Amino acid sequence: MAQALATPVLPSLSIITNALPSSNRKTSLSFPISTSPKIGGLSIKCVRVGGVEIPNNKRVEYSLQYIHGVGRSRARQILSDIGMDNKITKELSQEELITLRDEVSKYMIEGDLRRFNALAIRRLKEIQCYRGIRHIQGLPCRGQRTKNNCRTLKGKKVAIAGKKKAPR
Repeated sequence: MAQALATPVLPSLSIITNALPSSNRKTSLSFPISTSPKIGGLSIKCVRVGGVEIPNNKRVEYSLQYIHGVGRSRARQILSDIGMDNKITKELSQEELITLRDEVSKYMIEGDLRRFNALAIRRLKEIQCYRGIRHIQGLPCRGQRTKNNCRTLKGKKVAIAGKKKAPR
C-alpha cells in the first residue's frame, strides 16, 4: 500500500481507431497528460484591505465599500485623505496599496465594529430599557409601525384561524 502511494499513476488519453474497416483489429495510442498547472501569462492578484478581499475590476471607491464599516462617504473620505485618484483596483501600485491599508486601519471596521455593536445591544438588553426590550422581543426599536411592515424582524406572516371577517 505504501508503494501504491509513492508511485502516482498518470492519466492517459487513449485514441482508438480502426486500422482496417473489414477487420476487428483496433489500434490504440496513449498520450500522457501532464498534471502540473501552467502558469504562463495568467496572474491572479488578490487585494486584501482590512482583512477583506476587495474586487480587482472595480474602482477603489466602490471596492472599499465591500469592507464592513466603510460606506460611500467614508470611502471618498479615505481617498481624499491620502490624495489618491479613483483608479481601478488592479492598477494600484504596492506603495499605494500600503498607504490605503494604513488609512483604512485607522477606522473601526469588520470584526471590531461587529463586536462593538453586539456589546451595545447586549448592554441595552441588560438594563431593560425600551430599546433593549424591543431587541429582546424581535421588534423594531426606532418607532416604526408594526401593523403591516417590519417583516424582517417579526419573521414570516402566520395565519390565524377565524380572523377573516364575515361578509355582511
